[in-house]
Amino acid sequence: MFLSPEDRAELEGWAHSRTLRAGDVMRARLILGLADRVPYRVIMRRLGITAPTISLWKRRFQESGMEGLEPQHRGTSPRKITPAVQARIVARTLKAPPDGSTQWSCRKMARGTGVSAATVHRIWRKAKWRPHRLERYMASPDPDFERKAADIIGLYLDPPQHAAVFCVDEKTAIQALDRTDPVLPLSPGRAERHGFEYYRHGTLSLYAALNVKSGKVQGKTAPRHTSKEFVDFLEQLLRKSRRFRQVHVVLDNLSAHKTQEVDALLDAYPKLKLHFTPTYSSWLNQIEIWFAQIERDVLARGVFKSVPDLARKIRRYIRAYGKTARPFQWRYWDT
Repeated sequence: MFLSPEDRAELEGWAHSRTLRAGDVMRARLILGLADRVPYRVIMRRLGITAPTISLWKRRFQESGMEGLEPQHRGTSPRKITPAVQARIVARTLKAPPDGSTQWSCRKMARGTGVSAATVHRIWRKAKWRPHRLERYMASPDPDFERKAADIIGLYLDPPQHAAVFCVDEKTAIQALDRTDPVLPLSPGRAERHGFEYYRHGTLSLYAALNVKSGKVQGKTAPRHTSKEFVDFLEQLLRKSRRFRQVHVVLDNLSAHKTQEVDALLDAYPKLKLHFTPTYSSWLNQIEIWFAQIERDVLARGVFKSVPDLARKIRRYIRAYGKTARPFQWRYWDT
């Protein structure tokens, strides 16, 4: 049995759905099994169905495609999804459910429109709508947002000649967590497992600077998070950037970045230029992308026997990262 890429994608969505009826999920898995040339006896054992059931839904799918998988009364034809049905479902989706809940489900929409949950699922999938999903955003109240954003984006797109551009920030209070129970390794059909209990050895802060042009990262760990540690890190960055006429640093509005110690550093190094992101707009700082990477690669699942062990593993990651570093293909859409 041949499946188009579109039908396969939709059936796989049905097969893994937690909102469709069990019958819809079963039929999707049945057709996927046939398309993958799984023998009848295997499908029967997996789904707990009979050979005539497989033959019935195979024939309906071959005759009517996805519409053929709709449950129907004996002697009737598969129900077609008319433009009017689609329009009615789309219109209702844009309104709040009448039962006081906050979002629609396939079953809830099906009850209110007289179609099957599978039909609702198909219409939503085609429209790329996911009513169960919620994303949050934070609007910047900074009155100078456009000017500050344009300044930083300009550094990314057209950096000054004979200048270095760094994105700098600190990741604070990184915990050195040691698992009290053994880690159970990955095995077929089972994810790696960590126990809930852990021992907390302490914390440290990581200061990091991403070179926008090369993608390489310089980092420094510190036991505390104060303006002094921040200034020390900037001085380290300046020492390694002597050949540049100017050093531009993109950073956020943390209070530790705007102290008398920082002002004194700016007076001592006129070539150092600080560019602050707009309020609540740290996403403009490319170092946040790298922080997400080290969180995923090292910190989230790491086991650390001590704070020095944590610092050592962070430094090792930075060294390894530098060997294959590439600049981020950063993009911004004003939507």
